[in-house]
Amino acid sequence: MTHFGVQVSTAMVEMDELRATWARVEQLGFEWISGQDHFYTMRAPKAGSFEALATHAALAALTSRPRVGCLVYAAGYRHPAVMANAFVTIDHLSNGRLEVGMGGGWLQAEFEDYGLPWEPTPVRLRRLRESVEVMRSLWVNDTTDYDGEFYRLRNARCDPKPVQTSPRIWIGAAGPKALRVAAEVGDGWNANFLGPSEFADRVMMLRDITPDPANFAVAASVPLIVADEDKVNEVMQFRYGATADQQKPAALAGSVAQITDKVGQYVAAGADWIIVALRPPYELDELAIFAEQVMPHFA
Repeated sequence: MTHFGVQVSTAMVEMDELRATWARVEQLGFEWISGQDHFYTMRAPKAGSFEALATHAALAALTSRPRVGCLVYAAGYRHPAVMANAFVTIDHLSNGRLEVGMGGGWLQAEFEDYGLPWEPTPVRLRRLRESVEVMRSLWVNDTTDYDGEFYRLRNARCDPKPVQTSPRIWIGAAGPKALRVAAEVGDGWNANFLGPSEFADRVMMLRDITPDPANFAVAASVPLIVADEDKVNEVMQFRYGATADQQKPAALAGSVAQITDKVGQYVAAGADWIIVALRPPYELDELAIFAEQVMPHFA
């Protein structure tokens, strides 16, 4: 059985609209709602974004059934011990529905504008690995001592513990070295806007290096555009601007039949979850069509 979720962008939107969208996504029967971790967005000048942890907590409190997550938190933005405690709070707010997404971070301008070190990719991946190790240790051990390259903890506690024994941690990354981090310390991998062929190649790489492939989850985050084929390019440009051409190979776009076929390609390649990426202005009618006419094919 394939699972379906929605990543609801928290940028360029008002809170009332965000709350209403979460409610509609839950009503449509999606099993997952997540946000994203940015301080602002590059989609438009002076465009802002709600802070991820606070929004994640609100999402947990205002929903009752879907898994609640964020794809993905940048490891370099916050200390992992602080994150571990915040995530426990969110897990309790949601009665055990927390999903944790972690990545190395990619938007250099955000790091630099906020005075955070912009580190080379291998360094960010090492930091990501340590962040996951620290959080997981705090969740399952009474106390944590940790000596790493970036983090040092002594007799550190995280109380209360999560509702879940140890919440699932998704790694969001695509390169070979990042996939190894996902395989070695993650419980799942999220592919952001990879076309089906590229996605299939990455899944094959993961299956070869993951210690327990049967218990390792895989998700594909993809745009959704329900439109006549001759309108797809226009809609992509409107919603994604300069990145439209880059993201088009991953888009579930066109007629219901075309979208259903493409979902099938991701499922055949190994996707356990399909996460629809929703960007404002939210097209909830399209999302309803997807829920009512596409998702039942994969029940």
